[in-house]
Amino acid sequence: MTARPTRLLLDVDTGIDDAVALLYLLGVPDVHIEGITCTAGNVSAQQVAANTLAVLELAGVTGVEVATGRETPLEIPLVTTEETHGDQGLGYAVLPPARQQVSTRSGVDLWVEAARANPGELTGLVTGPLTNLALAIRQEPDLPRLLKGLVIMGGSFNYQGNTTPVAEWNTHVDPHAAREVYAAYEGVPVDRLPIICALETTERIECRPEHFERLSVAAGQVPELLSTDDADGLRSASPNPVIAFLSDALRFYMEFHRLYNQGYIAHLHDLFAAMVATGEARYTAREAHVDVETESALTFAQTVGDFAGFRKLPPNARVVTGNHPEEVFDLMISRIASLAWSASPA
Repeated sequence: MTARPTRLLLDVDTGIDDAVALLYLLGVPDVHIEGITCTAGNVSAQQVAANTLAVLELAGVTGVEVATGRETPLEIPLVTTEETHGDQGLGYAVLPPARQQVSTRSGVDLWVEAARANPGELTGLVTGPLTNLALAIRQEPDLPRLLKGLVIMGGSFNYQGNTTPVAEWNTHVDPHAAREVYAAYEGVPVDRLPIICALETTERIECRPEHFERLSVAAGQVPELLSTDDADGLRSASPNPVIAFLSDALRFYMEFHRLYNQGYIAHLHDLFAAMVATGEARYTAREAHVDVETESALTFAQTVGDFAGFRKLPPNARVVTGNHPEEVFDLMISRIASLAWSASPA
C-alpha cells in the first residue's frame, strides 16, 4: 500500500530559518502543503508573504495558496527583527518578486476553512507568532479537535530566552495569542496536543559552515565555503539558485550570531519543527500544562511549563525535551540537495 501523504497547513513569519524549513518541506516526498498563512514577526506580514511566495518560486513550486493574516499582535505593538534576518527578512539574499499573487482569502479564514473541510487530516505547523491561529480558534473553537495535530516553534522552558532573559522571540511578539492557543488545548486528547519545539532543543540545531559545504557538494556544486575569514556581506557565486540563495541567507545569519558571541553558526529553529511535523525527526517529549505570562514586566512572555502538575490542570501541550541535531542536518542535506538538483541550470 502507498503511504498517505502528510498534509500540512503552515503559518510562518518567513525569515531565514523559516525559508530553510520551507525548502526542506518542499524536498520531502509525500508531504503536501495545503496552504501557508503569513504572520508578522521577523518582518511585516506583507513582507513575509512576499518572501514566502519568492521561496516557493525559487523551488519551482506553484499552486500553494499563500494568505496574509493579521498584521499586528492581538494586544501589543508589533516589533520586528530585521537586525537578525535582514531588511527584507532573507539576510543578504535577494529574490525576484514572485509571479504568484497573495490569496484574496485571509489567513485566518484559510485556517478555519481548511480544517473544517478536512477534519482530522491536517497537521498545523506554526514557525512564527501564534496570532493567526489564536484568531482562527476564536472563529472556530473546535479547531484543536479538527486538526490532526499541531507543531509549534516557540517558547523556552527552564532555559534562557533569546529576546529577554526568559522569553523566546515568537512568543514575545504576541504572548497574548500564545496564551489563548494553549488555553484552547485544555481537555484535548493527548495525541492531538501541540508539540512545542522550544529553544532548549531548537538552539541545538547549530548550522555550521561544514554543514552547508556538505549541502553544496550533495547538490552537485563546487564546495560552497562560508568562512569566518570572509569579509562581511560576501555574496555567493554559485550558479545554482537554491545554493546561492541559502549561502547569502545563512551568511547573514551566521554573522549575526557571531556578533552576539554565539559563534559562526545559524540556529535553524524552524527546520527542526518542520521535521517534527513531517515525522522525520526523532525526539522525546513530556506532557505539561503550558501558560504564558502577560502581566509581569520582568517575566513578560515567559512560557511556564507545569510538568509536575502543581497547578492541578490537565496537560495542554507536549514539550520536546530531546533531539538529534546531526540527524537533522543529514536530513536537511539530503532533502534540500535533491531540490537544488532540480533547480540546477541545464
